[in-house]
Amino acid sequence: MSLSLKCRSCGSTGAALILDLGRQPLANNLLTPTDLAKAEPKFPLRLAVCQSCWLLQITDLVPPVELFSEYLYFSSFSDLMLRHSREACEGYLKEFGLNDRSLVVEVASNDGYLLQNFVKAKVPCLGIEPAANIAKVAREKGIETLVEFFGQKLAGHLAVQNRQADLILGNNVFAHAPDTNDFVAGLKTLLKPDGRIALEFPYGADFIEHTEFDTIYHEHVFYFTLTALKPLFERHGLTIFRIQRLPIHGGSLRLFAGHTGAHAVEKSAVDLLAEETRKGVNAPGYYEGFGNQVRAIKDDLVALLAKLKRESKRIAAYGASAKGSTLLNYYGVGADTLDFVADRSTYKQGWLTPGTHIPIVPPEELLKRKPDYTLLLTWNFADEILAQQKAYRDAGGKFIVPIPRVKVI
Repeated sequence: MSLSLKCRSCGSTGAALILDLGRQPLANNLLTPTDLAKAEPKFPLRLAVCQSCWLLQITDLVPPVELFSEYLYFSSFSDLMLRHSREACEGYLKEFGLNDRSLVVEVASNDGYLLQNFVKAKVPCLGIEPAANIAKVAREKGIETLVEFFGQKLAGHLAVQNRQADLILGNNVFAHAPDTNDFVAGLKTLLKPDGRIALEFPYGADFIEHTEFDTIYHEHVFYFTLTALKPLFERHGLTIFRIQRLPIHGGSLRLFAGHTGAHAVEKSAVDLLAEETRKGVNAPGYYEGFGNQVRAIKDDLVALLAKLKRESKRIAAYGASAKGSTLLNYYGVGADTLDFVADRSTYKQGWLTPGTHIPIVPPEELLKRKPDYTLLLTWNFADEILAQQKAYRDAGGKFIVPIPRVKVI
């Protein structure tokens, strides 16, 4: 289906609708019981692909200030994220020779889970985090943090203050910035002439091929492939020179970029672009059928849950995540099916899930209440959660993993 959407990267008006998820609540807008007396705001959630630069993007935006000024996702609650960031920082310190005269800047620095590694190594760093409640936690760790949205304007202010960066980091933020040209222009302005940019984000090809539709929510504006990113960076005088494939979050890329001519383009970037071309990422056929695959998973999961309820099985869920909100609301799975959602974050416990209004409780409740089955909404952390819940599983509890296909563990 053709749309008149103007691409947020190249400006083209030729786009094709990939999936319509209907009207959805904001995925991180958790509720209190008193909120149930008020109308819950919901917004259209549709995914399209630009047929000029092949950038996957949602069609309807919610102002970032409504999404990020107060936030309930704290990265430090994930052991996997802590380990992943520590290992990445160790690699950056070693390869790039960072020292006490360097500056590392992280965009969307969250609670300091990543930058604390540079503080420990005595490398100067600066966090940029729009959520004041999360920035407060980072500052308590001794990490200088600006409560700002990142873009060209802020980058210019920092550059004038002689605070250009040797290394700019952005983990799971790039896809959340609706003005992607302003974001990339800001990266260029903030970067020293020989500096490096390292961005991590879920990979658009894995997203399509593994039917990771629950990654779609209002905060997550883009789903990037190298095919779509290469012209975007080149437009702003930057070159993508290295790509690393990462298993985290169902398949991610770690992209390295710098000023054009500053770093030789490596084989990894050349090879991935060629691979995407072979797959047909730059053609409509690659995206056809995605919606049908999403609906097939829905049929399988809803049928399984209905069967278990008929058998009087007790069912809970794990992970009060954004992706969980998308899945539950689109598939129509609510409090009549799930008794509760367990989540490790103390900031979410005691709240209700958006749209479906399921109570969020500590993970210890799994072993205490012993539901027969638990729907794993944070399937991207499956190994970590399954290990943490060994006692529940040993007691007979089973997990239902919905993506990329429904299976019971």
